[in-house]
Amino acid sequence: MYSSITPLLLVDGYNIIGSWSSLKATRDRHGLEQARHELVETLINYTVHKGYKTRVVFDSQYQKTPSTIEHHSQHLSICFTAWTQTADTYIEKVCAAFFSRQETDHDRIIVATSDRDQYLTAMGYGAEWMSVDVLAKDIQSSRSQVKRKQQSNKRSRGRLLFNCLDTQSQEKLARWLS
Repeated sequence: MYSSITPLLLVDGYNIIGSWSSLKATRDRHGLEQARHELVETLINYTVHKGYKTRVVFDSQYQKTPSTIEHHSQHLSICFTAWTQTADTYIEKVCAAFFSRQETDHDRIIVATSDRDQYLTAMGYGAEWMSVDVLAKDIQSSRSQVKRKQQSNKRSRGRLLFNCLDTQSQEKLARWLS
């Protein structure tokens, strides 16, 4: 049974980029912007499939800018921290607000990182932790489930022209044939 409140997945963006070999290779060949883009694209469908609200958190990388949040979809947003704030401190504040019940939009918070200190902090505030390896495996599993479901839907429709028609056309054809 699902809760009516959506879980929040907080992703330590640069930690994931530095941990996944495919994203590290993209970062090294094409730069951080492309690696960030690939991470976000990877998370969009996963987020919808799992029923999460996802916030990918990136450090400001020494840019003297205020904190910003970009909404990429209904389910996924990106937070660039203010220049004096790290992704770790941002995630810690969200977890602390959740622990003190100031954060009431979510009944669960899951923190995806390989950072041991971040893991301990998140758990201490009552959030759940997901390692970068588990996140990668869960994303792959989610892709496989979606692919199987799509293939099943294609097979169930069959190869007959009748099955390719919309419902109204199918009804007209059935009346004509009877």
